[in-house]
Amino acid sequence: MRRMATSESSAGATTISEEMRGEAESQGLLTLGVEEEYLLVDAVEPRAVEAVEEVFDLVPDDLRESVQHEFQRSQIETASPPQLELSGLYNALQRQRAGIASAAEAAGVRLVAVGAAPAIGPNTRVVDKPRYHRMRERFGDLAPGAGLCGMHVHVSIPDSETGVQILNHLRPWLPIFQAATANSPLAGGHDTGYSSWRSVMWERWPTVGPAPYLQSFEHYETLVADLEASGAMLDEGMLYWYARLAARYPTVEIRMGDVCPSLDDTVLLAALARALVSTLLNDVLDGKPAPDVPHPLLVAAHWRAAKDGLEGLNIDMATREPRPAWRLMRQLFDYVRPELDRHGDLEMATILMGRLRSHGTGAARQRAILSQQGTVADVVDWLARTTAGAAPR
Repeated sequence: MRRMATSESSAGATTISEEMRGEAESQGLLTLGVEEEYLLVDAVEPRAVEAVEEVFDLVPDDLRESVQHEFQRSQIETASPPQLELSGLYNALQRQRAGIASAAEAAGVRLVAVGAAPAIGPNTRVVDKPRYHRMRERFGDLAPGAGLCGMHVHVSIPDSETGVQILNHLRPWLPIFQAATANSPLAGGHDTGYSSWRSVMWERWPTVGPAPYLQSFEHYETLVADLEASGAMLDEGMLYWYARLAARYPTVEIRMGDVCPSLDDTVLLAALARALVSTLLNDVLDGKPAPDVPHPLLVAAHWRAAKDGLEGLNIDMATREPRPAWRLMRQLFDYVRPELDRHGDLEMATILMGRLRSHGTGAARQRAILSQQGTVADVVDWLARTTAGAAPR
């Protein structure tokens, strides 16, 4: 039996209904859900503001179960209900984004889907909850600024032992997922030279990084217990591996990406995540061993993802050589195509993949605005519009 972590995150918001569970089991399909973290910024200036309580009070009643506090007072988080159909996920996330954006506007601020605060601004305080205060006391200034905002995709698994083997198979694929989510090139009012500055800042925490190669679920639990005993994390909720077993629900949680500005990109990556987990589940059931990719090579590939996004290079784990990241993204799409098709996601995923190829990652679009004599304020304006549902630029 999994232990219950004491994380503040809802990690999925709603348990799956018996009707959906039965449909998934009868058709051999996997459910998925998405968590998104957002930044709250001033209505006029691009700086982050401590406004989560004011926004929270104005959230529509029908969305309240899906909305959570995050670590700092300039952040807010949503979690979709589990879904079988990709259109259902899109609609649920769209309602959440629109509802929280409207609540933010009513509170005199803006909701922005961005990995890190783009503009210069004061450090914001942690949310007034005991766990967050304990984290601040133990880990000090590991999280200065206004907060780091990510996206987590949950995909259902049959059991924890199988889930651990899926984690092993996932390891080589996650750098390209990270590259596709890159959406934080700016910090302190300037271009950092990284497509995901959030990734660089996030890696300061002691448990952030690729999951190790795991021998079994017992090995997983032993590592969790050892990390807690070491003081490197308060509880299982602070296991910040790039993929892990969710503490509350029977899912694999892929969690190393920046939050995406466009809902199109979020839903595309959720579809690819489900198709990849389903593909790898077949490998596990067929007894195929996971490739034991050297940990230093994985770290290097994740660094390249943070540096280049999809607009540069990443590492082909089969050949261990640098390749254009978009070529590796295409390889991933082709690899999971049969499971995209089986889950009914192929048509929508193909359309969304084309859109991502056309307009680029969030980092690329932010830089495009700056290259057209735009300012950081212009970038934040675009992020706010896109988060609320405007068409991608």
